[in-house]
Amino acid sequence: MKRLARKCIEKLTPYPPGKPIEELERELGIVGSIKLASNENPLGPSPKAIKAIKQNISNIHRYPDGSCYYLRRKLSKKFGLPMNKIILGNGSNEIIKLVVHTFLSPGEEVILPFPTFLMYEKIVQSFAGKIVTVPLLDFSINLSAILTAVSSKTKIIIINNPNNPTGMGLNKKDISQFLHSIPSDLIVILDEAYIEFSTDPDIASSLKLLESYPLLVILRTFSKIYGLAGLRIGYGFASETIVDSMNLVRQPFNVNYLAQAGALAALDDDEFVEKTRTLTQDGLLFLYSQLDRIGLEYIPTQTNFFLIKTPLGAHETFQRMLKEGVIVRSMESFGLNDYIRINVGLPEENKRFIKALEKVLYTKLETG
Repeated sequence: MKRLARKCIEKLTPYPPGKPIEELERELGIVGSIKLASNENPLGPSPKAIKAIKQNISNIHRYPDGSCYYLRRKLSKKFGLPMNKIILGNGSNEIIKLVVHTFLSPGEEVILPFPTFLMYEKIVQSFAGKIVTVPLLDFSINLSAILTAVSSKTKIIIINNPNNPTGMGLNKKDISQFLHSIPSDLIVILDEAYIEFSTDPDIASSLKLLESYPLLVILRTFSKIYGLAGLRIGYGFASETIVDSMNLVRQPFNVNYLAQAGALAALDDDEFVEKTRTLTQDGLLFLYSQLDRIGLEYIPTQTNFFLIKTPLGAHETFQRMLKEGVIVRSMESFGLNDYIRINVGLPEENKRFIKALEKVLYTKLETG
């Protein structure tokens, strides 16, 4: 029988999504569990987005605006870039896929730091690209090593800043020097999904670099700071040439009607954004202080999530916390077997996490 799927597809490992909270509770016989595993906004969606979605829900029998005209116009005004340098996607994941689909030929190389967001590798492999991974240095992306890894077959470099899952960020000066050091024909995707959470002024938006590096693609998302993960909407900035090329393969109605309405309103919700930032920073300070008290190592972050080293190991900690009704993320799939990742929750969720973690660690010590 002939092979049905392409060879590169058969080699893929499915992305490991978590089970719905309701199903986990049913299986474990628990109620009132909390989820701190997916870097979601614990405040929920932007209230202005909710209002806009309710106002527009009766129009979902209509196809959405295929060009996302009004949303691109608002993003253009907010960030000071022409509309023809902005592209919208069904999550920023789709824009990554569009870049790879548009520009990568089979066998060409894509350089990734490791560990980083797992979907980069899967997208590249699905288009028969060759992955070149560069290990992190002290949990930070090693730009010098990435530069050394560039070869005549390299076509794309993907950098997540701040990086998921480590939360560490690169400063603007280092990114600028890096872009000016690599060959001018390489496409660089700079994924800034968590940039709005950074409190370090040196780890800030790289939009101004678009002027001097025409093959740069900068990605953002409405999933995190605006709390619209369930709507799946992201956006990207690039040169007109890059955007025009991606639009040749982009589906005409890739961003749904309600996602556009919600995102359009969310951009005006500065109060919600600041509330989210404050909640995140207050939560991090609390969690850091409690982990210091317990005596656990952690990696300080520029995002709304961070890594915690646990003596139980990632998998065992995940399983034991699950039984306490607290869902965390095991980092085994990222090669960090001793670490879990959590996102900041509401104050009561952060307290519950610490209480459950102490119970899990104490039980381990008691039982040996």
